[in-house]
Amino acid sequence: MPKLCKVASSSIHARGLFATCDIEPDTKVIQYLGEKITKKESQRRALEWEEKARKKGAGLVYIFELNKKWDIDGQVGKNPARYINHSCDGNCEAVNEDDEIWIIARKAIVKGEELTYDYGYDMEHFMDHPCECGSENCVGYIVREDQRKKVKQLLKRKKQGKTKKSSKKK
Repeated sequence: MPKLCKVASSSIHARGLFATCDIEPDTKVIQYLGEKITKKESQRRALEWEEKARKKGAGLVYIFELNKKWDIDGQVGKNPARYINHSCDGNCEAVNEDDEIWIIARKAIVKGEELTYDYGYDMEHFMDHPCECGSENCVGYIVREDQRKKVKQLLKRKKQGKTKKSSKKK
């Protein structure tokens, strides 16, 4: 199988993964590799990395759920797939196929185009995950598609509350 992507400089977040040739929809682009770890270890690492990320202002968690017992830590070992950035309008998706994580093209991708997918974060801590993807669908935060409308409404209410408070001060 030819190498379909390479790591390069990205306008979204420092580095990203880019197509080295045209890629057809439904193509398995790259497997997400890493260390197989227990859920308990996964949670420990995620909390540790989250604390570091808050201090540095960067994202450091590269953990994918494999099944009920195991996760994959993509930060461990050679895993170029970890450089795929989030987009609210991604051209790929991450699919769990027989306890392997594959990045699969959702649509046609042209040579040189950055590979992206929706990270699918829950809105519980959306303010901790600002988004810089620049897509028309972007709400400014990395949150899964089915929760973006709720986030937009919360941000609108928050903005309206600030506007009312500032007009009362005058």
